[in-house]
Formats: sequence, structure tokens, C-alpha cells
Amino acid sequence: MSMPAIAAAAQCTAVSGERRLPLLELYTSEGCDSCPPADRWLSSLPARGYGNDRVIALAFHVDYWNYLGWVDPFAQKRFTERQRHIASRSQSRVVYTPQFTLNGRDYRRGVVRDDFGERIAELQREKPRASLQLALNMAPDGVSVNGSATIDAGEQPLAQTWLALYENRLTTAVKAGENRGKLLAHDFVVRDIAGPLPVNAQGKASLTHHFAVNPGWKLRDLAVAAFVQNARTGDVLQALALGCAPPS
Repeated sequence: MSMPAIAAAAQCTAVSGERRLPLLELYTSEGCDSCPPADRWLSSLPARGYGNDRVIALAFHVDYWNYLGWVDPFAQKRFTERQRHIASRSQSRVVYTPQFTLNGRDYRRGVVRDDFGERIAELQREKPRASLQLALNMAPDGVSVNGSATIDAGEQPLAQTWLALYENRLTTAVKAGENRGKLLAHDFVVRDIAGPLPVNAQGKASLTHHFAVNPGWKLRDLAVAAFVQNARTGDVLQALALGCAPPS
């Protein structure tokens, strides 16, 4: 009698260190002809020495350009809502793409001089005000996250914890809209987000969540980012990212 096949799973863990890791967010759309250069710049970060040991990068595709004739396959309304919340926090009435935020605040790269490295180094010199632990179990049917966040006492009342599942090495042949005829490449594309996860009276949060995986997603290119953020200011107290190659 043959035994039923059991799909193999990969497991891995990570713990945040003594350095504060900044969170870089890109709000982008395949329907915006100004966005591909920003997407390429974000994708270039690891090769330039900005891996997830120096900065955590996430790309949120928004849906408000879909009306131009091309529906971005990675866009979600809740990502647009997240960007609008950032705008309201800074008392801005406008959202736009491409927009970068660094630790919850609008970030614009210098036209004459790129100050990104300086900004990252400046943020890393600040003491993290939370610590994170992550464990991933990656299987064809989903990514299970188990971990924890511990938040400094002075930050607890406004702290929110989040988990984001993202995918690298994505391409789209755009057939309509402002980018018609272009082959667009993307990395750090957020597929799903969970949060804010509750923080208890002792300043601890359980980072436990199961992300369902669409059959079209590439398991070996998926990773999870965790971050703790001040709900009022958007300041990121600590961040951590973890990928886990599935068994061959």
C-alpha cells in the first residue's frame, strides 16, 4: 500500500538586533508612467548594499490609476487606504505615485545628490524601541508566521505591529494605459498584509498569522516583513524581514 505524499515545508527564524532597521515604502502603480524608474531604483537596493540587514523595503501597489485602461494586478484598495492614512497623518490632501516614505514620513531622493545612505545611517544610529522575533514555515499552501514583538514601555500606548507578505522577481507585460508595450519588473511587492496586531498591557504582541498563497505566486521568492510603528507619527520602532527558500 502506498503512503500519501506530504508536501515538504521550509522553516527558518530571525531575531532583530541592536541596530534599528528603517522601513522604506514605495507607493506605485503599473498604470503610472512615472513609476517604472522608482520601481527600478527600489529593485537596485540589494545590489547597492542595502539588503534587509540595513533597510526593509516594501512596494505597495495602489488602485486609483486602474481607471486609465490598465488594471494593475498587484494593486489593492487597502494599500491605497494605507497611503491615504499616511497623507492624513501629515495633513496632506493629496496622494500621488510614485511616493516613497521612510519610517512613515515622505522621502524624496535628492536630484543632485543621493542622500539615501546618509538617511539610513542616521536612522540606524538611533536605538530601536522594540525587538522582534520571527519564525516562518513555508509550504505550497501558505506561509505560517510565528513570532513576537516586545515594545519599550514609553512606546506601548501607540504601538502597532504589522506583518507583510511580499514577493520578488515579478514581471508584467503591460498591454494598455500609460505604460502600454512595456515589460515592467518589480521587487518587494506586497501580496498581503496583516495588522495591526494587538499589543497587550505588558507591551508584547504575538506575531502569529497564516498567509494563504495563491497558486501563481512563487514560493521561493516570497518573504515576510514585520514592523512596529507608532500609530500617531508613523515612526517605525523596529523592522525585520525573513525569507525562506523551500526545499528542492
